[in-house]
Amino acid sequence: MSVQTLLFKYIRNSEKVLAEMKLNRDARVQSINSVMEVVEYAKRYLRDAKYYAEKQQHETGLVSVAYCEGMLDALRLLGLVEFTWPNT
Repeated sequence: MSVQTLLFKYIRNSEKVLAEMKLNRDARVQSINSVMEVVEYAKRYLRDAKYYAEKQQHETGLVSVAYCEGMLDALRLLGLVEFTWPNT
C-alpha cells in the first residue's frame, strides 16, 4: 500500500473517530478540560495531515495523522473516551 493511500485512509479514520467518539463522563480525571485539550491537539495534527496531503507531502502527512491516532488511542486506553476504529 502506498504512503499516499495510507495517509488518506488514516485521515478518514481519524475524522470518523473524532466525529463519533464519546467522552466517558464517569472517568476519574482532574479536569474534563484536560481531556478536551488533548482532543484539540489531535484535531490540529489531523488538520496538519490534510494540509500536507494537499501539498503532496505524503510522508509528512502520514506522520501527522499518526500523532493524531496516537493521542486518540491514549485517551481511549485511559478510559477517557469511547470509540472504535473503522475497519476500512
